[in-house]
Amino acid sequence: MSLAAAPKIAETDPAIFDLASAELRDLNAMLQALPPDTNETAWSILNPRGAHAVAVGITAPVAITVEGHAGYYCAGMNDGASITINGNAGTGVAENMMSGTVHVRGDASQSAGATAHGGLLIIDGNASARCGISMKGVDIVVKGSVGHMSAFMAQSGNLVILGDAGEALGDSLYEAKLFVRGSVASLGADCEEKPMTAQDKSDLTELLRRAGATADVNSFKRYGSARTLYHFHVDNAGAY
Repeated sequence: MSLAAAPKIAETDPAIFDLASAELRDLNAMLQALPPDTNETAWSILNPRGAHAVAVGITAPVAITVEGHAGYYCAGMNDGASITINGNAGTGVAENMMSGTVHVRGDASQSAGATAHGGLLIIDGNASARCGISMKGVDIVVKGSVGHMSAFMAQSGNLVILGDAGEALGDSLYEAKLFVRGSVASLGADCEEKPMTAQDKSDLTELLRRAGATADVNSFKRYGSARTLYHFHVDNAGAY
């Protein structure tokens, strides 16, 4: 489907884009060209079949549903859109997201939400290794478990895990907050358990509400930075 052939749709009608018969490059070009005041606010992407970089770089406040499994970097660089993936997502879903919402109805592969600056990433299933790596302000809610090295070098934002966390959680953590309801295989360098304040419980309650998750905030533990790696010290040389 060329850009010139893009159908005009009514405000209440979803735009259907079938990747079985159209080019992904054309889809992304159309979505990236949408103005902030577009009337084409609802999109449905059919037959993604594990394609990489589906619905990336969108800056308009539109709602997009990906009907199936997506490959690498789906919804990457999202800035304002609400994107739902009715399936699993490959490496780097919502990578470098700035704002908006990305909702994975299945599982996510490694590096989910990597380097994301804002917005909300919801994963209904499990997330693999390095979930939230170098996150810079995004909120991530994983309703299942996460793999090893999750929140590695996480700078700010919140990572909520309703299941278990793998080894080296929060390694080299900065100021992100990690909330885990299940068990933690091990903590990474400079990550430690922190007391749950009233503000933490309030923030966690709101995050769970936004993610459509039901859980008692008192069943979570919070982890954060011990702040011993902020500046070089010879006694910590082995941890750098």
